[in-house]
Amino acid sequence: MKILVVAPHPDDEVLGLGGTIHRLAAEGHDITVAIVTKGWQPLFPETQVAQVRGEAEAANALLGVKNVHFMDLPVTRLNAMPEHELNAAFDQLVSTEQPELVFLPFPGDRHEDHRQIFDASLVALRPVADRDYIQRVLCYETVSETHWSVAHLEPAFQPQLWIDISQHLDAKLAAMKTYKSQVRDAPDARSLTAVESLAKWRGSVVNMHAAEAFVVVRECWRSA
Repeated sequence: MKILVVAPHPDDEVLGLGGTIHRLAAEGHDITVAIVTKGWQPLFPETQVAQVRGEAEAANALLGVKNVHFMDLPVTRLNAMPEHELNAAFDQLVSTEQPELVFLPFPGDRHEDHRQIFDASLVALRPVADRDYIQRVLCYETVSETHWSVAHLEPAFQPQLWIDISQHLDAKLAAMKTYKSQVRDAPDARSLTAVESLAKWRGSVVNMHAAEAFVVVRECWRSA
């Protein structure tokens, strides 16, 4: 199965579904992680950008991902792009990858990049005749973004799908450790303690030792 993971920033893919990526890679699936944005000067020095990119490559290699695609769109400046250009970038991504399963950031996330990327991705993932290879679209949760939304005013993350990562949690944590520039000390939401706690709590809800949870956007069972 061809799988596309859309990550607004380096580390979102690990935070949201690092265990699932490791599990699916171990099962032999073809996974592409598309990291959408890139830092720009002077807000983000070139040395920092290079460091994070190196961390992303190392983390995804550890998870078993063979294809990491950097889209290099400007971080926090997506709203300055003409909408048709932003949509076209994701249309090209989907046309090139032709995924059967797609993972997206949740539209209720706090970061505006996450919201805009979800919207542009859905345009590209419209269930039209030449996109009938897309069977399932899921949203993942990102600690420090998904959990800082205002649930009674915005879309709340209410999962319908849990994936058992009991045998893959160690790999998720190891990949997160690779993002040395992004990991924080507990009790920060980006701490290893928080990442592990969320996985164990999500698992406990459905009698698993550890799990990652997802909101189902669309699922298609087509005729043979």
